[in-house]
Amino acid sequence: MPRRPAEAASSVTGVRRFEPADANATAQVWLRAGLDEYSYLPEFQELDRISVLPVFQELIADPCRIWVYEAAGSVCGFVSIRGGSTVDRLYVDPAWQRRGAGSALLEHAKRLSPGGLELHTHQQNLRALAFYEKAGFVPVRWGISPPPECVPDVELHWRPFGDAP
Repeated sequence: MPRRPAEAASSVTGVRRFEPADANATAQVWLRAGLDEYSYLPEFQELDRISVLPVFQELIADPCRIWVYEAAGSVCGFVSIRGGSTVDRLYVDPAWQRRGAGSALLEHAKRLSPGGLELHTHQQNLRALAFYEKAGFVPVRWGISPPPECVPDVELHWRPFGDAP
């Protein structure tokens, strides 16, 4: 995809494909949203504005396809897809939550994978659970997230037409 001129990019509102130049802004969204939600994850609480970028690159940018939500000339959220149908991460900057960015990103993921989506979230993340269930995701399995987190999580599936997982 050709790169847009800077003046055009600043006027975009909505979902667009992640570009390498978005890495730091997207990592900072991940950091702010995670620090806001994950008081129960000590490893996440240890991240800071500088250390988050290489972790983001290794865990998210390198293995996943990413789309960002841009508004007011800034990246305010992102969704990453691993493989064909796994929502690896969906984060919205706390200042932009409850303004439609998360829903737009999730709808985009559904269009990318019309046969269905899977994801995991922490059982303690009640806001995420409510968000995904409102979007038609159904819990299918409860367990423990892999190290280093090792906290209770839940696997959710979305299937078009409500088909059973």
